[in-house]
Amino acid sequence: MKNEFTAIIERDGEWHIAYCPEIPGANGQGRTKEEARNSLAEAIELILEDRREDALRGIPPDAVRETVTVK
Repeated sequence: MKNEFTAIIERDGEWHIAYCPEIPGANGQGRTKEEARNSLAEAIELILEDRREDALRGIPPDAVRETVTVK
């Protein structure tokens, strides 16, 4: 796994709408499929960044914080 997520892209008139089933609330749109995919990637990045910051707020100051890498 390399930070890969599923992008579902649908056509809606002149627009392409994208969403990610693994990340609730992650949506993107664009006039082209590529624009919609890029918009979705930005949304995923922002959501994950916000969730990480929110999750770290309640950690006790004496807790050990390490990084885990999933391959």
